[in-house]
Parts: sequence; C-alpha cells; structure tokens
Amino acid sequence: MNAIQPSQSSVLSPRILEACRERAAEYDRENRFFTEDFVELRDAGYLTLAVPKELGGAGYTLAEVVREQRCLAYAAAPTALAINMHLYWTGLVADLWRAGDKSLEWLLRAAVEGEVFAAGHAESGNDLPLLLSTTKAEPADGGYVFTGRKSFGSLGPVWTYLGIHGLDTTDPEAPKVVHAFMPRDSENSSTVETWDVLGMRATRSDDTVLDGVFVPDDLVARVVPAGAAGLDAFVLGIFAWALLGFGNIYYALARRVFDETVERLPKKGSLGLTRSMAYHPGLQNVVADMALELEAIEPHLDRISADWSEGVNHGAIWPSKLLAAKHRAVEGSWKVVDLAMDLAGGFGIFKKAGLERLFRDARLGRIHPGNPFLTREIVAKTALGIDLDEMPRWG
Repeated sequence: MNAIQPSQSSVLSPRILEACRERAAEYDRENRFFTEDFVELRDAGYLTLAVPKELGGAGYTLAEVVREQRCLAYAAAPTALAINMHLYWTGLVADLWRAGDKSLEWLLRAAVEGEVFAAGHAESGNDLPLLLSTTKAEPADGGYVFTGRKSFGSLGPVWTYLGIHGLDTTDPEAPKVVHAFMPRDSENSSTVETWDVLGMRATRSDDTVLDGVFVPDDLVARVVPAGAAGLDAFVLGIFAWALLGFGNIYYALARRVFDETVERLPKKGSLGLTRSMAYHPGLQNVVADMALELEAIEPHLDRISADWSEGVNHGAIWPSKLLAAKHRAVEGSWKVVDLAMDLAGGFGIFKKAGLERLFRDARLGRIHPGNPFLTREIVAKTALGIDLDEMPRWG
C-alpha cells in the first residue's frame, strides 16, 4: 500500500497502483514500455486530469496534478515520469485557456479524444532547453520546416503529437524560437530506437529525427525571441509543469526508498549487537539525515506548486523559483537513495532486493533539465539582478 495517498476524487485506485508497482521491475528488466500501465491509466481518465471540466477533463490544477503524480511515482516512478510529458502539455495549455488564451484549445479537445502529447525538447549540445535550439526552423509557405534530432522522447510507442521547437535565424540579429506540435505521421520524421540506459527504462525515450518536417501554421504554438527574452506564459508554463512534475516524481521515489529502509532496519541483525540494527547509533544518524532531507523537499514543492496554481505574481523570479524547487527535490532525493544503499549493505546491490532498480532510477533526476550548472546560473543571475541573457555564460 502506498504511504503517499491519492486524493479522494482520484482515479488512482488501489488496484491500479498495486498493478503498476508489481509490473515496474518487469518493465525495467526487459527495457520495455509500460504498455499495460498506460492502457489502465488512460482508460481511467488519468491523461485528462488537467483538461478543464468544461472540455471534458477533470479540471485539476498544477498543485493537484503533481500530488497525483507523486502518488503514482511512489508505485512506479518511470510510469509517472513518462506520463508527465503528456500532462505538462495539457496542464500548461489549460492554464492559458483559463486565463483567456484559447489559441490552443484544439490540444485540450484532442487530448479528450485520445491524442497523446510528448516532449521533443532535449537536444545534444543544447543546455538551454526551450530557450535555444540546435534544430533549424525555416519559414515556409503556410508553416515551418524543422530539421534536427530530438532526444529523450518519452512515450515513444504511443505519442501522436510531439511538441518540438527550433531556431529560426532568418534574421541573424533577431533569432526566433518556434514552438510547434508535429503529428506522428508527418513526412520526413522517424524514430530511432536508442533507449538502453541506466534507469527509467520503461519510459522508452527514443530519439526522433526531423529531416525537413513541415508543420503548418495552425500547429505552431508560439514564435518568441531566442533566450530568456522568449519566456512568455507558454514557455514559462512548460518550465512550471515539467520541473515541478519532475521534482514530485523523484521526491516520491526517495520517499518510497526511505519507507522501505526504515521498515527493514528493525529486522536486520548483527553479531555485534544484542538488538536489531535499528538501535545502531551510526545508522540512526543516517536515517535522520534521510528524514531531514525529505522534510525539507515536500513543503518546498507544495509551496511553489500552490503559488503557481493560485496565480501568485513572482514576476521575473519565477524561473529561479521553479528551477530551485526542482533542483532541491532531485538533489535531496538522490542523497536519500544513496544513503539507503549504504544502509542496505551488500544485499542492496542485488536485483532481488529491489533497491538497485530504484537507485538507478533516482540517479536520472539530476540529469533532467535544468542541469545543476544552468540552475545555478539562473538562480545567481536572478539574485544579482543580471540579465539572464548576459554573455558570456560560462566562458
């Protein structure tokens, strides 16, 4: 049973959560997409949680969605992580819709009809996701032509639209970032199976190659200035929904590892003790460190998620706040899981122990954008009042 419980109105029934938990090890072992989880969650209405009620969804806010994601991730973090890519598209568009911007209403209606949206932002050599791009976006009659390669395309086997972005350098003095949604059946696009990795294997996050893919204007979401100057409501919304989703998923994974650790220690003996290892002062100190990390992560995530959902005006500080919350969550969560491996000893490295898989999954949290270097840069520049586009960056 999950120690992190869903809301009373949640579609995450105990049966669904237990099934997701039981299948997680098999998906990881076989490096296989979470097909059964996906079908059950889709049929239960999980993929339309963030769609407004007026359009056929559950109308959940960001704060409500990430709490559900936290619960799902406690059972199966890779499943929650992959679905996060779809939820953040529907969530940010729902926020825009409620604010009066109906330009992407088609996406919300499409989600209700069963379309699945994935994220095509990651690119080799680009540590400024969304704000810059190695993908070319060339203006064409009635739309744009995209050429590039996108990595970490979670939901690989099931997505029907890929959210992509590319750089339009038609005017070298004023480059633009073009955000668009590419249908899966678009000509000159292909998927390359690359996903054989350390952790989060069930996400099947294969590469997508764009070799001159035309996307019509009606599927172009935004054309904004390159760099931080392009952080409009749409782009900032991607950061909010993606980063807070990531943070809650890795927090839940660490919380599960912690719960299993403190349950196991009283059953672990030692020839040097008359009582269980739970009474060892050194181990108690480590458990305290783990608990203190978790105690700090949860309220931080809750506060920033609530602020976003309640429309708190943090202005230009929002990027810093979002990155800080995600950074704090994944760094602290990794520390908890790493300490758990120390407490588990040799048994922890065996697959049958279960911790080895969670350990590998937890390590990927620190890789998700923004990386520690970008996070520190943005947080520091914000605090110092320096333009985020100030150059050189790390030179």
